Amino acid sequence: MLALASGRRQRDRPGSLPVMKLRAGGVDFHYVEHGTGRPVLVLHGAGVDHREAEACFDPILGDTAGLRRIYPDLPGTGSTTAPDTLRSADDALDALLGFADEVTGGGFLLIGHSAGGYYAQAMAARRADRVAGLALVCPLLPGLRDIPAHRIVAGQGDLGDDDFRGYFVVRTPEMLDRYERFVAPAAAPADPAAARRIGERWQLSPDGAPPYPGPTTIVAGRLDSTVGCAAATDLFARSPHATLAVVDEAGHALPHEQPELLRALLAEWLTRVARAGDRP
Repeated sequence: MLALASGRRQRDRPGSLPVMKLRAGGVDFHYVEHGTGRPVLVLHGAGVDHREAEACFDPILGDTAGLRRIYPDLPGTGSTTAPDTLRSADDALDALLGFADEVTGGGFLLIGHSAGGYYAQAMAARRADRVAGLALVCPLLPGLRDIPAHRIVAGQGDLGDDDFRGYFVVRTPEMLDRYERFVAPAAAPADPAAARRIGERWQLSPDGAPPYPGPTTIVAGRLDSTVGCAAATDLFARSPHATLAVVDEAGHALPHEQPELLRALLAEWLTRVARAGDRP
């Protein structure tokens, strides 16, 4: 572990992949980044680290020139531990806002999957003057309701282990391969005690901030048995510049199960972001 000063970034290189560390909000964040240009902060879901989000989103974002893609481990996951003082989602949000301020140094785009979407929508509302665009994929949101039962739509019902079967509704060898390469290895928390503390107080305190007003894309799986799609529809109705896609035959693992559709939706989002930036 490197000794870090607050706000200072350091890099070590286990192999060719740059691994960065930055201290913000009392948390030593671990993250990786690719490319140069406008920062895009991508937040992963609960129960995994940055590697799942990186595997799902970087093949898409990497095809667009001029994007610096940043994938942090959230507090208590991957290699990002958390101090005892970090005891709730509110504390984690404050740390993430500090991380975003330090690592981007200005305006940035924001993407979140699952619990990462929960933090992302709150961050965008609080940093609306700096966030140039917001994309939420299967986001955990307040007001969850009408959660469907988990069911398979393709493949073999007995394929893989219980965690795979509980996550994917498309159970093909290709999806099992993605699970074994990108999800299962990312599942061990760096700081189980911190993950438990945050999980026990996972709801963010209401602050009265209106929904993010900029270019927004919300993608939900109709068969998502973790967060459903109703709360995403509610957020869409309150967001003035949002596109909503509710995808049939996709669950919470939508970024794995529907990669080409997700690619098209994010491409359209990036076009709207660019168009908004061109307006006087």
